[in-house]
Amino acid sequence: MTRAARVPFLLAALLTLAGVILGVGLVPSVAQDPIRIGASLSLTGTYAALGQNQQRGYQLCAKHVNDKGGVLGRRIEFVFYDDQSQPATGVRLYERLITQDGVDLVLGPYSSAITEAVANVNEKYKKPMVAPMASTTSIFKKGRKFIFMVQSPAEVYLEGLIDLAARNGLRTVALINEDTLFPKASIQGAIELAKKKGLQVVFVEAYPKGHTDFSAILTKIRAANPDVLGAATYFDDAVAITRQMKELNVNPKMYEVTVGGDLPKFYELLGKNAEYVYGATQWEPELPYPGTKDFVEAYRKEFPGADLSYHSAGGYAGCQVLVEGVRRARSLDGEKIRGEILKLNLNTVYGAFRVDDDGFQVAHKMVMFQWQDGKKVIVWPEDLAAGKARFPTPAWNQR
Repeated sequence: MTRAARVPFLLAALLTLAGVILGVGLVPSVAQDPIRIGASLSLTGTYAALGQNQQRGYQLCAKHVNDKGGVLGRRIEFVFYDDQSQPATGVRLYERLITQDGVDLVLGPYSSAITEAVANVNEKYKKPMVAPMASTTSIFKKGRKFIFMVQSPAEVYLEGLIDLAARNGLRTVALINEDTLFPKASIQGAIELAKKKGLQVVFVEAYPKGHTDFSAILTKIRAANPDVLGAATYFDDAVAITRQMKELNVNPKMYEVTVGGDLPKFYELLGKNAEYVYGATQWEPELPYPGTKDFVEAYRKEFPGADLSYHSAGGYAGCQVLVEGVRRARSLDGEKIRGEILKLNLNTVYGAFRVDDDGFQVAHKMVMFQWQDGKKVIVWPEDLAAGKARFPTPAWNQR
């Protein structure tokens, strides 16, 4: 190579090296369109409180990614739609995002029921979908290649309740659930766990989505007089069941809701009636995960006064996982991103992320809290517990 030819060659090499170091490629980010990520979320309807929290997690992740220069040298930008908590609407919206809006990537909606419905859409178009708020095992065991789980599975949501009940000598369990995918899986898991721990399941009943009057079910439970009540819920029904338990004087020694009890609004609405209630959660601000403290501070600054829950952190983490997959793939090609996500062993603000070949989560840990003096205190498992459970729960007229 002549000296004249060597100069541009070296210049090109230096530019390539700079691009590698910065992770931005050769073209300045200002010259490229943003990477567009599509998602439908439950911004209205039954799951609205939870879907809105998830959306704020996505939004904060995008801000932080862009503050650090984006990915592949491009900013990321979300395209959101409201699926109104309806699976069929979610399917229509993901079709629109991919075929009409032409988004580059997708992220998951809220809930197992909607994720199960839309999973075939992203599968058809080979769009990797990190699904941070879908925990029902069956979604990830149907041979799909492009969906990835972030949470612990639905079947262990009531594990802490069953374990603590058995260790405290309780014997009988009643279980109720919304008649949709995730709650049904949670109850089936609780039944299996109860059998293993030697507890007798004395009552199981499902109620339809959107149900508000639980008096008939709770009257039956009061007659069965179980030691433990586990309710596989979402936010609205978790509040209503707790309120109506007091009205009907239903007094199990332990009572847990799977979803909704963790929101600050749960205590705001119920006040002291929320005391002693147990809740399942995938994440809490005090858990020692990398970046969690900074995430919490940034969230409260970005969304002052807004609810912060595991749905917010999960949304953020799902975005972290997708962005890391893109960064390692150095491409927006679905097959390449899928391959990199399958190899990830990542610590997110939400805890550990690692999936098997089906995209099924194998690293994340579930915890159980109890409302104590207006605060959530993690009481299970022991290695993550910040306090002890207040046991047994006193009768309503003794609180």
